[in-house]
Amino acid sequence: MKRIIPCLDMKDGKVVKGVNFVGIKEVGDPVEFARKYCGDGADELTILDITATVEGRKSNLEIVGRVKEAINIPLAMGGGIRRLSDIEDALRAGADKVGINTAAIKDKNLLKEAAREFGSDKIILAVDAKRKGDGTYSVYINGGRDDSGIELVGWVKEAEQLGAGELLPTSMDTDGMTGGYDIELYNRICDAVKIPVTASGGCGKLEDIKEVFDKTGVDAVLAASVFHYGTFTVRDVKQYLGWIK
Repeated sequence: MKRIIPCLDMKDGKVVKGVNFVGIKEVGDPVEFARKYCGDGADELTILDITATVEGRKSNLEIVGRVKEAINIPLAMGGGIRRLSDIEDALRAGADKVGINTAAIKDKNLLKEAAREFGSDKIILAVDAKRKGDGTYSVYINGGRDDSGIELVGWVKEAEQLGAGELLPTSMDTDGMTGGYDIELYNRICDAVKIPVTASGGCGKLEDIKEVFDKTGVDAVLAASVFHYGTFTVRDVKQYLGWIK
């Protein structure tokens, strides 16, 4: 079952959006957006506290709880996850799935322990990737600020073996550019793993969503600015794809 997932990037309790992970601007209230997207037919919702890790703090779980109360669809969250207790707190606050990025790079046992403790279906590996000059992709950490030096495809394969149940890779090259998803990136990942993959970064028009579904094996698409700014709605996407009338 293919899924359409609006994303709420959070900073200081507000929904924000940037381009290539910089130029962050406030765009609205998370609960209002969540309620609208749920009503529009979103299959899931994702909340990412984009500065929690680099600021050395936990994610704002009070917002997670408020958003969960406003919707009746699965909720994933990420940001500021460092240890098993952070995952437990997030699930207790209302998250159905928890994304781990930087902490999984720094301590690979965290993925294995999290999958064993909570189940792989609760654990998403989030990956921020940027293309290098030789055509390979490097994994970035700390909210896209630092190059880990780890090659993308090898890392997602290892993460699957460690117990990650889903992948949420974001192309830093296309993020916020509205020029389409990085098709090559998602083909490389989908060819390497068997777990569900969500495409993130670059949606600007309805054709972009159809293209990434048609040309790659992704199971879901995540988008933010096109929904936040009213370019089109989740319902528009599903009608365009022929999923609903």
